[in-house]
Amino acid sequence: MKQNKKLISVIVTAYNIEQYLPRCMDSLLAQTYEPMEIILVDDGSDDGTPELCDKYGEKNANVRVIHKENGGPSDARNAGLDIAQGDFIGYVDGDDWTEPDMYEAMLTACEKNGAQIAICSYRQVGEGAEEIHPTGNRLTLSREETLEYYISGHTQYHIYHSVWSKLFDRNVIGDIRFLKGRKSEDIMYTTWALVRAEKCVFLDTPYYNYMVDRNGSIMNSKVHERRFRDEIPFWKEQAQYLRDMGMQQLADKSEYQFYRKMLFYYVDFRDRGMKDSGKELMGFLKKEKSEIKRIYQGEYAALGDKVRMKLALLQPGAYYCIVKIYDKLIIPLRSRSKG
Repeated sequence: MKQNKKLISVIVTAYNIEQYLPRCMDSLLAQTYEPMEIILVDDGSDDGTPELCDKYGEKNANVRVIHKENGGPSDARNAGLDIAQGDFIGYVDGDDWTEPDMYEAMLTACEKNGAQIAICSYRQVGEGAEEIHPTGNRLTLSREETLEYYISGHTQYHIYHSVWSKLFDRNVIGDIRFLKGRKSEDIMYTTWALVRAEKCVFLDTPYYNYMVDRNGSIMNSKVHERRFRDEIPFWKEQAQYLRDMGMQQLADKSEYQFYRKMLFYYVDFRDRGMKDSGKELMGFLKKEKSEIKRIYQGEYAALGDKVRMKLALLQPGAYYCIVKIYDKLIIPLRSRSKG
């Protein structure tokens, strides 16, 4: 082993996932890269997870185990980060798993391209998983290009806010920590890190496998609370942070994407039968009406989005009905015509 090789620390959060944890840990222990330390954080589990964590720690010298009171994913990740010794930091949720060459590919891409953050595609697994078409391409992106992809999106190369699809140079992370007691904490953590990084590299290869349908997972529960207490404030905070950093146009684009997302949330609330949540969301948007008008005057705002927002604010019920008719009739016709 070369002495000058970078150490990677991978922080794994685990809470009541005894049936999933072995797959996750075995995938990390099978990584082709070394040296690597795996920091396994048991976040106050009350099933067989703590014992499993200890077994992995006892059998593998590169596995360090932390047992702590339940504090949520943010607190667990912070606890791992506080003891991590790596030059690069990765995060894995204990019910997901990685491809064996994930961290070797990501670190190599960083070193070859002088990048501080590597970002990869990921594969959803389970009911409702989205189909992907990875190209295998690798892109070296400046700070400005990375943030543009992250905020505005790209037809092929999607940079999500999830930290588990990334490998961070420790120097970029610095004093960044996850906000304790909040869900969707990746939004601001990733935003802060991307603003600090001079260069990133994107690997359009699905090295990470993400479970989308596990019963009891945070993403499948307490939808109202998660969106109103965590996601909406974080998306607003993202735009304000970019504005504070002097990135005015990017901040406006962030707000534009935020308002577009709110219309998707409204439809989703109605689909779930959560009419009160939908009503509350529309009330929020109506209070933001003047800011929405300003943002939607930007050259980046599509005509269709302007029409949808105007209708939603005037007649939310009619907007919902039109969206469902479009989904039922127009989308299938377009799919058949393409076929």
